[in-house]
Amino acid sequence: MKNYLRLIVLLGLVFSVSGCGIGIELPFKTEQKTGPMVTDLVQIPVPDAPTPLDLNLAFGAGKLTLLPNSGPDLVSGTASYNVADFKPEITVDDYSVSLQQGNLKLDAVPTIDETIKNEWSLAIKNYPIDLDIKAGGYSGDFEFGGLAIQNLHIADGAANVKLKFSTPNTVAMNAFRYETGASNISLEKLANANFQTMIFQSGAGNYNLDFSGLMQRDASIFIETGLSRLVISVPDGVPAELNLEGPLSKVIASGDWQQTGDKYILEGQGPRLIFTIEIKAGTVTLQNP
Repeated sequence: MKNYLRLIVLLGLVFSVSGCGIGIELPFKTEQKTGPMVTDLVQIPVPDAPTPLDLNLAFGAGKLTLLPNSGPDLVSGTASYNVADFKPEITVDDYSVSLQQGNLKLDAVPTIDETIKNEWSLAIKNYPIDLDIKAGGYSGDFEFGGLAIQNLHIADGAANVKLKFSTPNTVAMNAFRYETGASNISLEKLANANFQTMIFQSGAGNYNLDFSGLMQRDASIFIETGLSRLVISVPDGVPAELNLEGPLSKVIASGDWQQTGDKYILEGQGPRLIFTIEIKAGTVTLQNP
């Protein structure tokens, strides 16, 4: 039990400091055995289940690419890795489909470096889903344009992620929630997601949120972040109201943003964006190109 608790404490220390760029030496070996590269074909047919279907993706470290799929399968693609324990596992039940990275059998804290490879490239069908993505310290490239996502939840660690809705979501999205650690995140053409509510919670980092696209209804956006550089871009003609909380932040506004106290206003016609932002410290840049 003591060794188990010691491992848990050290794991927490490793992952908490990794996002801050701090290196530590552990008092025991951390090497993981690598082997030849293996590429598994991922092919998950659409199950006979009520919609929206829960689609759960769990990914550790590495590179994750998600794209729209025009084929018949719910999810198709490849998973390439050179650690046997990374082999993906698929679970299908009456209401959900789960695809997760295989569990490491930890005799020590694993060292993730350039010798370890783990890459998923997956395509998702235009089918009514609630999409849940959980990941660690990884690189993500997500294109969700043209999918049918009714709820979207992403939770990750220290990440580098580019997410885009190039074309409109084909159904109305109830909520989009993104929780991240110390990361670099770019979210593009968010109006195409067609969400009613968006919640973005983050630690220190760089965050670019672009709300261009097709606005179909009013949307509320709640942002809570730490010591960050936050950029919010709203296109011409879209009305917006932004309420800022947090006395240590610096605001740089360009374009037609008008300030009244801690409130910033954009005049326009049609559906409105309403922002509430709580930032501990850092810079908020408001763009209106």
